[in-house]
Amino acid sequence: MKKFLLAFGCIGACLMSNAASAVSAGTVANDAGRVAIYTTSAGNSTAGTRGQPGVVNAYIQNQRNTYFMITQPDVDTACREKIFNCLSDYCGDMTVVPGKTSGRCVSYVGNLEIELYNYAMLCLQKDRSILLPQYNTMTKNGSGGMNTAARLCPSYVQQEVMSYLSMANMADQLTRSHSDLCVQRRRELEAAMACHSVALAYGNETTSMLTTMLTDYCGAGVAGGSAEMVTRFANAGNVGANIWGWAEKIVSLDLNSKGANWEAAVDAVLASYTNRMNLACGDDMQLNTVSHPTTTNTTPNLQTAVSVMANVAFPSVQNNTANPNADWSVYMEVTSMSEIYDYATANQVVQAGLTNNALTQNAFLTSSQMDNMQKAYKKGTKVFIIRDSSRCYTVPVTALSQSETSIISQAFANCVSR
Repeated sequence: MKKFLLAFGCIGACLMSNAASAVSAGTVANDAGRVAIYTTSAGNSTAGTRGQPGVVNAYIQNQRNTYFMITQPDVDTACREKIFNCLSDYCGDMTVVPGKTSGRCVSYVGNLEIELYNYAMLCLQKDRSILLPQYNTMTKNGSGGMNTAARLCPSYVQQEVMSYLSMANMADQLTRSHSDLCVQRRRELEAAMACHSVALAYGNETTSMLTTMLTDYCGAGVAGGSAEMVTRFANAGNVGANIWGWAEKIVSLDLNSKGANWEAAVDAVLASYTNRMNLACGDDMQLNTVSHPTTTNTTPNLQTAVSVMANVAFPSVQNNTANPNADWSVYMEVTSMSEIYDYATANQVVQAGLTNNALTQNAFLTSSQMDNMQKAYKKGTKVFIIRDSSRCYTVPVTALSQSETSIISQAFANCVSR
């Protein structure tokens, strides 16, 4: 019995010893496993680094892409910025500050649009920098040429050049409209409009009364007025263009003797001040005046005196037939849908608008415009002012009187007339 227990105790001691060895070996194995996880992680070939760099790099890359997609522009915006910088370097900065010299590409001179287009194309060809960084993070050779301004932006040049010219013109208009000369011309025109009404109301009065009234409304003491303005309105339409006119003044002892159509001469004086304001301010103000009668049956005083001495009666001036459309404007403005580059084309457009059927297809005029032109011509319109985006042309279709020619030439002095 004792031998059996001793043998059983030895066997138990051996089993306990193996169990202890197994626990110790397992502990070492687990420690070795943890070290392996720390030293060799997924996606990383470098041993001895803690964490998971592959996952971290993917996260950083995603954050970078998200940043670029949110903060970086699209192709259209990026190209417009590139082209605008090219044009600004060539033309100089635009300014709306009064008294400051604006860029040299503000006013339309000759082939400026073609000049800017060519320069912008040459400027882009040298730009090989990456246009869109958000599409270059995953490309090793992104700077090669596909993702550059030279490759993506030439198709935007034409539209951006037109946009730049439009902005430059607006800046020029703002500068001119706020300039000291423009303010002075506006005040001058206000005084001239006041004197225009006075000259028409008191035109047949004596020289002393007319000059006094004009001095009160547009004399040297009035803002914008001057003694020169008073003289111009006082003498507008006076008889005296030839020796007979001066002789008539001497006979009648009236130095303010007005000739036929003197109201049109007064309108012409006001038109000259309107044109001065347009040139100074860059505006396009048009002068619309009331139609004045153009006939008279009064016999000049000199002819009356001669007929009394010679006992011969001069024939009286016959009245013209009443015109039901006497108040219709002598000119009509038409805006073309396409660009007109010379006077010959403008003349053809006007002739086509007057002779073709209103429903005829026309690249320059709409059916409504042609119909209105034909109606205006029947009612007495003699001149058509045709405009495009930057030019205007004066195209007469009927012979004009001297006064009508004077008014049209002064009111539309900036238009090509032949």
